[in-house]
Amino acid sequence: MTSVPSFHSATSARRIVAYAVPVAVVLLVIPLVLPPYQTILLSYGLIMAIAALGFNLLLGYTGLLSFGHSAYFGVGAYAAAFLVKYLGIKSMEVFLLGGVVASAIVSALFGLICVRYTRIFFSILALALSQVLWSLALKLFWVTGGTDGLRVPTPTFLGGLVQTSGDKLSFLSNTYYYLVLVMFLLCAGVMWVIVNSPFGKALQAIRDNEIRAEFVGVQVRKYRLIAFLVSGIFTGLAGTLWVPLNGLTTPDILYWPFSGEIVFLTVLGGFRTFSGPIIGAVVFNYLKSYAVGFTVYWQLLLGVVLVVLVLSMPSGIVGTANALWSRLRRSAA
Repeated sequence: MTSVPSFHSATSARRIVAYAVPVAVVLLVIPLVLPPYQTILLSYGLIMAIAALGFNLLLGYTGLLSFGHSAYFGVGAYAAAFLVKYLGIKSMEVFLLGGVVASAIVSALFGLICVRYTRIFFSILALALSQVLWSLALKLFWVTGGTDGLRVPTPTFLGGLVQTSGDKLSFLSNTYYYLVLVMFLLCAGVMWVIVNSPFGKALQAIRDNEIRAEFVGVQVRKYRLIAFLVSGIFTGLAGTLWVPLNGLTTPDILYWPFSGEIVFLTVLGGFRTFSGPIIGAVVFNYLKSYAVGFTVYWQLLLGVVLVVLVLSMPSGIVGTANALWSRLRRSAA
């Protein structure tokens, strides 16, 4: 089998911990030093980073490219919206539980179908299934609100002990930011454990050589299904966190271009590294936000910038940075 990413070694683990602690400290003080708008933008980036971590479990570690991950993101978002509309629930804890359960059910059903195939067949089948959900959300407008969407008010926390004050902007840039940060750190920690566990090693063996992995006793289809399920849950959790921050969910987040964004930001950061999808999600979010504010032709501008970045950094931002750092160390030695 080909070599796995270098961060799996003990030395790399210590290095990541040494980097992660200062980064976590910086993220904790962000609301104290940045304007509310910048803090909310970072919240969006961290939420997309959770989705990218889940997606990369399939792409970077299992070798499966999904073009349908908008389905699980949208299921998580609509789960929270349905809880508000039909049950009158505004508790963030219930939102998270509902989003995880809904995305787990949908990803398990879709996974049973998709993991029977690999390569382009897997990708197209995942895309087709996600478009079924998009069409249902669009056509069943009396349930989903159609193109008008469903509004999700600012949620309460801890049984109503913590809730928004009169200033919604302040709430989203402080209390809600810290909720997103805590969930992001938890998800990053859980994913780190997963990819460095025997299960994660088995996924990498499947990615590198499926036949050899099966020969040594790895149940390939079972492991792929579990990876698909975990990936869908992470992405659905991101959707659940996203919808109260956005305030509205529409069928657009189930449409295939949103899946394309998840794929692109993961590749942009570097899908063969653990931190690559995180960096890619944050960078992509800022690039998109500033492109929208800069020109009405923001899609063209963003596309040109992203194409240049991909062509100049084929291994992603983190992969390119690691290569440059290794070259500098060899030159210094």
